[in-house]
Amino acid sequence: MRITLLCIAIVSVNAVMLAACSTQSRTSEPLATPTALKETGLWALYDQSLKNARYIDLTHTLTPTIPVWKGFGPAKFGQSQNPENGNPYEYEKDGFEANRYELSTDQFGTQLDPPAHWAPEYPSIDELPATFAVRPLAVISIVERVAKDPGYHLQVSDIEKWESVHGVIPPGSVVMIHSGWSKGWPDPQLATRRPFPGVSLAALKFLHLQRHILFHGHEPLDTDTTPTLEGEAWLMHNGYTQAEGVANLDKVAETGCLVTIGFPKFKGGLGGYARYVAICPANWKYGVTINETADSPLPKNVKPLRWNSSIGVRERK
Repeated sequence: MRITLLCIAIVSVNAVMLAACSTQSRTSEPLATPTALKETGLWALYDQSLKNARYIDLTHTLTPTIPVWKGFGPAKFGQSQNPENGNPYEYEKDGFEANRYELSTDQFGTQLDPPAHWAPEYPSIDELPATFAVRPLAVISIVERVAKDPGYHLQVSDIEKWESVHGVIPPGSVVMIHSGWSKGWPDPQLATRRPFPGVSLAALKFLHLQRHILFHGHEPLDTDTTPTLEGEAWLMHNGYTQAEGVANLDKVAETGCLVTIGFPKFKGGLGGYARYVAICPANWKYGVTINETADSPLPKNVKPLRWNSSIGVRERK
């Protein structure tokens, strides 16, 4: 009896890896050849599209001084210490070093908000399904509107205008709103700047109830500037997720790209330190390709990492 299983695994932490696998019982015929797998499995997708695609990181680097809501307070980075003597581990003495992170919140940096952030009856970050891993990506720009009105919020009319050019937003997709707000990152004062661009409640309802998207994302650390954060409240209390603190949307095509979504799986987590990577067609003008990147082995740097206590992170000197 032959048993065959094909699967795809996607990891979005420092890169994207696609793998197809095949298993069978001991009494079955020999495993399929690589050629057969390419014809019937997902390796063909990698070879034909993903291998030559352009990859764009949509994620801010985490440091202790990035913008964060004042109600959470700052983070603190440090060196991991040996609990037996309280000394930090050292390359020369111990053969390795490690970091420790004192994070005041899981709402930090580029994020994926699960609905349990506001509504405990809905899923937490560890309860989100694996199907979030990769989706079609649409990018709607409101940069011109924000240049005239810094507090402008995406409207349904903006979505309809976008669709008149690009077609209807695919169901199950991720829609990122490009406002240009992230150009001020990583200035910590960015978190207190008012007004800031957002997404109107009407636009959120249209995207979810009419277009049935997976989630939307925006550059600021909040969805809107209403006194009750009505947009975020509606999303969370109706079982929807959202991305916040997204970067580099000016480098992504409005259509035709995919986005991979990765986040640590904290038990009962109410926020997600996320990594978003856009995968755009090979002929797109931004991003890097797999062939352009040394990834195995990774390149050796002439400047080794050293702990800088004055800024609370490791840096290359």
